[in-house]
Amino acid sequence: MQTNLASQYRGTPEGQEAEAILRQCVHCGFCTATCPTYQLLGDELDGPRGRIYLIKNVLEGAAPGPGTQLHLDRCLTCRNCESTCPSGVQYGRLLDIGRRIVEEQVPRPASQRATRTLLKEVLPRGWIFKPAMKVGQWLRPALPAALRGKVAKPAPQGRWPGARHDRKMLLLDGCVQPSMAPNINAATARVLDALGIELVVAPKAGCCGAIRYHLNDQEGGLDDMRRNIDAWWPLVEAGAEAIVMTSSGCGVTVKEYGHLLRHDAAYAAKAARISMLTRDVSEILADCGEALAARIDAGHAGKVAYHPPCTLQHGQQIRGKVEGLLRAVGVDVRLCADSHLCCGSSGTYSLLQPELSTQLRERKVAALEATGAEAIVSANIGCQSHLQGGTEKPVEHWIELLDRLLERRRAVA
Repeated sequence: MQTNLASQYRGTPEGQEAEAILRQCVHCGFCTATCPTYQLLGDELDGPRGRIYLIKNVLEGAAPGPGTQLHLDRCLTCRNCESTCPSGVQYGRLLDIGRRIVEEQVPRPASQRATRTLLKEVLPRGWIFKPAMKVGQWLRPALPAALRGKVAKPAPQGRWPGARHDRKMLLLDGCVQPSMAPNINAATARVLDALGIELVVAPKAGCCGAIRYHLNDQEGGLDDMRRNIDAWWPLVEAGAEAIVMTSSGCGVTVKEYGHLLRHDAAYAAKAARISMLTRDVSEILADCGEALAARIDAGHAGKVAYHPPCTLQHGQQIRGKVEGLLRAVGVDVRLCADSHLCCGSSGTYSLLQPELSTQLRERKVAALEATGAEAIVSANIGCQSHLQGGTEKPVEHWIELLDRLLERRRAVA
């Protein structure tokens, strides 16, 4: 794709990156076929190719308007298009650049500004979000159905293993997950403990930065990333083997720290090291099927449908590891039709674009239920919460299922 950037972007780091991405695009349209919003709306401007043209026009000096902003807002950033693209166009990075530039030029209505400010100030701060979630859980029976679906039912955190092992890995506790599903990280710690690995949580680490960054507060998001690097660095220097992610949305962001902070002289090298050490928990356990199978009786696990989050299969390009591991230990795990398509959660998308998000959830839930599975597992807290709001079947993290199977064998022993 030929480009002629406007003078204010020519030679800047983001202008150079955007131009390199734009030049990779060959207009083939393969991406359009796998774009969830294009499938729903049938508008070329609500598909990756159309959005690329909109961003290109802005970078070349065209003045964006509310329509441009709307089409970019409607993108889920599921990055399915990146998996489909034969030219390797890094659409997600281009979208971040385009959204920020449009945000600077197109004032939002007061209601949108208020909603976005509330989300970026409350969600990343656990000390605010946790009591807010507790109040929501207490009031849950009286809440409207649409809001009730966003409030997780109270769930206990299981025990955290007390054993100390020579092998140590860091764990990102996260911002909303500890309040919405506190057992996920504890279950991960128990599973890894069974394999002789100790998980360590750095108290000062918090939100991965994705929430602010993708709400166009990119500087705020980068500050969250720097805080995490500062919290982890002493433990990295002390020999931590990896930084384990139990939420694939956080994982894809932390794996990009090196790129996002590459121009920060104080943090570039550290960020690159952090990204290199970051692993989804499925990557840690991928080769442990045989060791875990010896400790598990999966005979009563039932049929399980697995929903692979977009941030795992498209963002991190990790496919097959979760279902492969579950099958290796004896679980009857099934993928639904069109398992590559987004469920509609996508971080804050379900709150900002509820109509489109709900349509995508209805499609996904119908496909998952058609597998005949008795339960649903996923690998991202946002997907779990979103899917649970649309089905009576239990939805949990796959690591919780694995932990429960291990615990059953321990109880029998």
